[in-house]
Amino acid sequence: MATSQDRAQTWSAPGRVNLVGDHTDYNAGFALPFALPQRTTVVARPRTDGRITARSGDLPEVGFATSTTPGEVTGWGAYVAGVAWVLGEHLGHPLDGADLEISSTVPRGGGLSSSHSLECAVALALLGLAGEEVPVEELALLVQRAENTYVGAPTGLLDQTAILRSRAGHLSFFDARDLTVEPVPCDLEAVGLTLLVIDPHAPHTLVDGAYASRREACERAARELGVDSLREVDDVGAALAALADDETRRRARHVLTENQRVLDCVDLARRGDLAAMGPLMTASHASMRDDFENSVPDVDRVVEAATRAGALGARMTGGGFGGAVVALVPRAAVEPVREAVAAAATAAGSPAPDVLEVTPSRGAGRD
Repeated sequence: MATSQDRAQTWSAPGRVNLVGDHTDYNAGFALPFALPQRTTVVARPRTDGRITARSGDLPEVGFATSTTPGEVTGWGAYVAGVAWVLGEHLGHPLDGADLEISSTVPRGGGLSSSHSLECAVALALLGLAGEEVPVEELALLVQRAENTYVGAPTGLLDQTAILRSRAGHLSFFDARDLTVEPVPCDLEAVGLTLLVIDPHAPHTLVDGAYASRREACERAARELGVDSLREVDDVGAALAALADDETRRRARHVLTENQRVLDCVDLARRGDLAAMGPLMTASHASMRDDFENSVPDVDRVVEAATRAGALGARMTGGGFGGAVVALVPRAAVEPVREAVAAAATAAGSPAPDVLEVTPSRGAGRD
């Protein structure tokens, strides 16, 4: 086996929140995510026998050969094995092996990209042990391939890019067509605002099939419009009028209007008018709820309670069908919002939501 205690290395990667711009990444569009303070940490020690073991809290221990192939490892271990597989493919040879001790403060199941946080931290740890470097733009694509091919989830590039390329104190203006990221300053404290991430513990339902069906509808709309992606649409009104099927039209309308909301939020952030982003966030949620139909009642209830209690804007964040809400809140309204979402949950017979106060934080790296 041969492990080495004195060669342990520690890497970590954040969770992420998307301020606005969901389901735009796989349509070559725009998004505005930022990294969370909450992180997944991997303490990695090398092995020389071509095996990787992974341990994390109360999850079952995982072990596999670095020559693993898609379909071999399932469950939570697939995220680790998928990264080892794709890195071996990229480097042209299997990795030597590693023992990984994994811990995380990123809430699981809340739409805050805990799985991508895990994958990115593991990828950096395995590359670090191997003495290899991969540019972050390319590494995001590799992690996406691991997720798509090994795990079997048809995700886009938003999460990996935000996790790997975010900068503390900044939002990340992501162009999924050009794969560029522009850091946009976001000094919330200077303007008396804060961001709350509110997890109502809404269970994800029909995630895989529902996510895939939304993606298929967007691709169908692009084909019917004769463009490579919905990003290429210039005249939104004419494009929507040209789509005969109502469901396809509504899915496309969300993506097309969401791209514009991202551009508007970026413009406001550049000018320091952060408060004006609030109504755009709420409009984004309405679009996801009504046109993309990927929200759920528990999440809608949080958005409604938060905005009634003084949030300038609130929206579901992430892929949807459950998950968390991000709210832009004046400092004076933080406690009223906390109380309002808790009261709304109690009235509905649901558990009290978890409320995190967050700031845009650093991306993945060595600790």
